[in-house]
Amino acid sequence: MSDKLPDLAERLKSKPAHYSYLKHRNQVMRQIVLPVALSALVLIAIVVWVSIATFSQGGDVGRWAAISTIWVIIPMLLGGLVVLAILGGLIYGMARLLNALPYYTGIAQDYIFIARGYIVRGANMVVKPILALNDWLQTAKAFFERMTP
Repeated sequence: MSDKLPDLAERLKSKPAHYSYLKHRNQVMRQIVLPVALSALVLIAIVVWVSIATFSQGGDVGRWAAISTIWVIIPMLLGGLVVLAILGGLIYGMARLLNALPYYTGIAQDYIFIARGYIVRGANMVVKPILALNDWLQTAKAFFERMTP
């Protein structure tokens, strides 16, 4: 056994030969690099074709401007359609919720009324000694005020 790790150059030269790594390399090439490269080539070809058709003699610039505007607006329309679908789902959900809500809010109001009774009773119990002390102090104050001429 060697105590020394291979340096970076040796590690980069030696490629693992296990199946999952080879499969990953093929998938990266086929599923990432190839679609991106083809899309870039198609986009460049469309730009060149539109440029030639527009700027050659007899090219109709207005028509190509309208076509370009359509292509710019399509992603916004798709985004708006997604927002519309989400909004429709929210409206449907709220309608369903509002149908079920009165029953459950009635139950919640009943429990709140019961809790209100306990809260008022507890608050009165807490304040009662302080009010009694205040009454006693007022009585003592009134008594001593009568005593002094």
